[in-house]
Amino acid sequence: MNLNSSLQPSLAPPSAGLPKIELLAARLMFAAGRLAGTRRSINARFEHERTMIRRLIRTLDADSAARRVLIPRVPGMEDSSRNWSVWMTLDHLRIVHGSIHRTISALAKGQTPPGTASTAAVKPALQVTGAVVAEYEKSCDDLLATVAAIANLRTATRYPHPWFGALDAAGWHALAPAHLKIHLVQIERILEGLSPGRH
Repeated sequence: MNLNSSLQPSLAPPSAGLPKIELLAARLMFAAGRLAGTRRSINARFEHERTMIRRLIRTLDADSAARRVLIPRVPGMEDSSRNWSVWMTLDHLRIVHGSIHRTISALAKGQTPPGTASTAAVKPALQVTGAVVAEYEKSCDDLLATVAAIANLRTATRYPHPWFGALDAAGWHALAPAHLKIHLVQIERILEGLSPGRH
């Protein structure tokens, strides 16, 4: 369904969160994934989602990548995030990856990151250029390098996520591929909106 419109859509504000039942389901799925996941399997999932995103965007022209498309809300994604461009989505991922790797680094040192984690703080810029592609890829590399440098991700120090509560470094690591998957689906839907006759 192509919901693209020249009118500004009425969306929920940033940090509005998820519907209660969906949030409960997300917490259960995340908890199960953490129990079953290992450092290697979580890294593999992250690289898989990263590769899928790379394949989706590799032939996208600049005008299309910069065009905002209003899509149906993806499960796990706030309503305020459903009118982005592909480049805005990559910018959001870049910001989140940077936040996660800084959080993991601090927790590994026994430090609590300053401030409070907020979904409103990681929204992308409205105007994003093609430079974001390389910046996004670097954020993926930086996150993986940070994880590789830490011997034990099961840290005593924790830092709360606004939806999933207090997480150790392993929890923040596990969050990365799950988050990437949500925005992979978002990019798929944006591309469908750009070319509605293709599907």
